[in-house]
Amino acid sequence: MKLNIDIVDAFTSTQFGGNSAAVIITDTWLTENLMQAIAAENNLSETAFLVPVETGIYDIRWFSPLTEIAFCGHATLASAFVLFNKNLTFQQVTLSAPAVGAMQINKLDNGYIEMDFPSFAPETIAEIPEALIAGLSIKPQQVLKNQQAYFAIYNSEFDVRAVEQNTEQLKQLAPLDVVVTAPGEKHDFVSRYFWPANGGDEDPVTGSIHTGLAPYWSQRLNKTELKAYQASKRGGELLCVIEGDRVKLRGQAVHYLSGSITVDER
Repeated sequence: MKLNIDIVDAFTSTQFGGNSAAVIITDTWLTENLMQAIAAENNLSETAFLVPVETGIYDIRWFSPLTEIAFCGHATLASAFVLFNKNLTFQQVTLSAPAVGAMQINKLDNGYIEMDFPSFAPETIAEIPEALIAGLSIKPQQVLKNQQAYFAIYNSEFDVRAVEQNTEQLKQLAPLDVVVTAPGEKHDFVSRYFWPANGGDEDPVTGSIHTGLAPYWSQRLNKTELKAYQASKRGGELLCVIEGDRVKLRGQAVHYLSGSITVDER
C-alpha cells in the first residue's frame, strides 16, 4: 500500500527550525497498529493522520514514536499547512479530535496560520510529586498542572534554559509530562517541554501546552495577546491570543518533504 506523506517544520519561518511533523491523509482510517508503526518509523515528535469528513472538514489523530497523543498543536499546524497548500481555495479548515473537539484553522493574510483551541489552564496542586523535584536540576518556584503536564514555574529565562531533566525520574509522572516556564527577556514568556513517558526527552515546540501556558501568563501579566518562545535547540515562536475560554495560537510553517511511503497492510 502506497501512502502520500508530507513533512513540515511548524512554528518557524526557517527550515530546520521549529518542530517537524509528518502528515498523512487517507480516505479511511488505517489500523492503530499501522499508524503507530509508521509514526515510530518516521521518528518525529508527531505523525498526524487525517481522514476527510466533508469538504474542508477532517478528523485527525496524532501519534508520537511511542503512543497515540490526545492533543498535538504543532502537527495540527503542519496538517493545516499541507491542506492549504494542496487546495489553494481553502482559507479555513476544521480539524476534529475527541479530546479537543472541533478546531477551526484559518489561513491569515500575513503568512501565519491561526488555530482556535479550548483553554486548558493549569491549576494549583496540593502536593508536588517527589519525582518532579528529583527530575529537575533546578527547583521550581511553583508547580501547577492540567490534564497534559505539570507546570514548573521559574523566575527567569536563564533557569528555563539551564535546567536539566532526569529522564527516569520524570517517567514516573506518566501519563503527565513536564513543562518548565518563566518570563522571557525578548518574549512575554519562554518554556521547554519534557515528555520521556510519551514521546522523547525534549519536544522542540509544543503547541498543545500553550493552551495552558498562555492562560497562565495572560493572568500573571494582565495581557490577552502574548508572544511565546519555546527554548529548545531548534526553537519555535508562537503568538497567543486569549478570547474567553478559547486560546488562539498563531504560527508559521515551512515545507520540508513531499513523497510516498510503501507499507504492508496490517
